[in-house]
Amino acid sequence: MRGLLAVLAVVAVAALAAPVAVADSSLHVNGGGQGTFGRDLDGDGDVDGSHFGIGVVFSGGSVRGHFECLMAGNADILGLPLMAVQGTVMTGSASVGVVTIGGTATVNLGNGTMFKNVPFQVVLHSGGPGVGQLQLTVIGAFDGVPGDTTTGNGNYDLPPETVATGQISIR
Repeated sequence: MRGLLAVLAVVAVAALAAPVAVADSSLHVNGGGQGTFGRDLDGDGDVDGSHFGIGVVFSGGSVRGHFECLMAGNADILGLPLMAVQGTVMTGSASVGVVTIGGTATVNLGNGTMFKNVPFQVVLHSGGPGVGQLQLTVIGAFDGVPGDTTTGNGNYDLPPETVATGQISIR
């Protein structure tokens, strides 16, 4: 009996320690709201942030969905009346409470300038106000523009943005 209990204990510990394979189960990432960078990134005197929306499903080895980041109105940046990143999600990885998604987007600068098929990546941490986070990287564009945290790599790496209203759900 002790031998059986020992084997069951080892199996239980191994099962709990095993990584979760997203490809074998369904994972839903969704949410929306307003985020804040907690500081003025572009020197205009306003604390910057964005409005965001996410709807992504990991299922059967594929990742599909949509991501939007909108900086307009009360969430402006770079002195632009609008900056929108509207992306189709095609790749992703997940761990407990954190998801990284990527794909291609249309970037609209609101001044008549639009860029299509721009690669992007977003790291998402689940949670509501003050807890959830998102971090957007626009790949191959806008390097060195105000707000870029890693200049010289060809990308626009925004700092992490904390959820101010709304939530990010990973389940």
